[in-house]
Amino acid sequence: MKLDATAITVFIFFFVVVTVLGFFAARWRQGDLNLLHEWGLAGRRFGTVVTWFLLGGDLYTAYTFIAIPAAMYGAGAVSGFFAIPYTVLIYPLVFVLMPRFWTICKQRGYVTASDFVKDRFGSKSLALAIAFTGILATMPYIALQMYGIQISLAAMGIPITVPLLGFQVDVPLLIAFVILAAYTYTSGLRAPAMIALVKDVMIFIVLFAIIAIIPTHFHGFGPIFDAAHQKALANPKTFSDIIPANQAIAYSTLALGSALALFLYPHSLTGVLSSNSTKVVKRNAALLPIYSLMLGFLALLGYMAIAQKVKPFGGFGNNSAVPALINAIFPSWFAGFTFAALSIGALVPAAVMSIAAANLFTRNIYKEYFRPAASDHEEARQRKSPHWSLNLAR
Repeated sequence: MKLDATAITVFIFFFVVVTVLGFFAARWRQGDLNLLHEWGLAGRRFGTVVTWFLLGGDLYTAYTFIAIPAAMYGAGAVSGFFAIPYTVLIYPLVFVLMPRFWTICKQRGYVTASDFVKDRFGSKSLALAIAFTGILATMPYIALQMYGIQISLAAMGIPITVPLLGFQVDVPLLIAFVILAAYTYTSGLRAPAMIALVKDVMIFIVLFAIIAIIPTHFHGFGPIFDAAHQKALANPKTFSDIIPANQAIAYSTLALGSALALFLYPHSLTGVLSSNSTKVVKRNAALLPIYSLMLGFLALLGYMAIAQKVKPFGGFGNNSAVPALINAIFPSWFAGFTFAALSIGALVPAAVMSIAAANLFTRNIYKEYFRPAASDHEEARQRKSPHWSLNLAR
């Protein structure tokens, strides 16, 4: 890929804007960031709108927007489209269960799921297992967000690795992580919450442009679905444009299992616990399926990439199908805007995941087993520790 100066300029502009917002967030709804619940849960102050953007940015990540269309492009509906029903199935359970969970956590000062498990079941060992599981599940998820940024950078022709002191170093990715770590350290959960507002507006603009322009480019959705069907006919063993009858059970159980797991992730619970009331939790359970509708349209980008006959680039395989489609259809300035939205969309969940994992480590491992007498301020310092964030990203 050749360097695209216009796309890179637009990308850098929006990246700088969200970086400034991330540091400014420390003064937004200001509280004592040396207290656990202020840094890690923003003082449990977020209302319906902020929580909706935060949870949306947290659950519907940049890698999701790249990987689901990529699965549709490479293998078809079975591998890709299951994400749409599973992100709808979970919300009735959230509506019923999470308000009670939020109430108990608020009353007893719980910050993590392990706090709840320890008191509910009276087992420090079980709480430790929950903490380790949450951290281990979060670490590769953060890596996937960084991978999403890599693909976006490569689509603009930016070299991913640069030789430095005899090693191949991911300099652009390292810069992105340093920025992420810096504003997360200074602003806590307020930073990704504020950035999520900008990121989601940008994603919606991209979505509306995609719905309006790409089908017009192909003279309607008919040729798009026809191209996917022709690929299914040519590759019956590896691609299916609809759900085959013999894979219906696999599809259904994959969707159901994924739905049941979604709000067990530490970052999902962190978003819920930052809400200011049970009403906010219920409203978001009702409103978050809007993101699933958006995700359904984005998934169709995989079929659009088939119709456009794009070729993957940079060794990323099918995961580069959507960026290749964007480059093929849109002008450079809008491609830069899109890749900025995707990359910013990676920073939001990566920040929340880092905070959630740090919460688990500090509250349920460090304090529980190493410093039982640690004060709130000491816990906050340990949670914000730069070496902790660096190790997590690795």
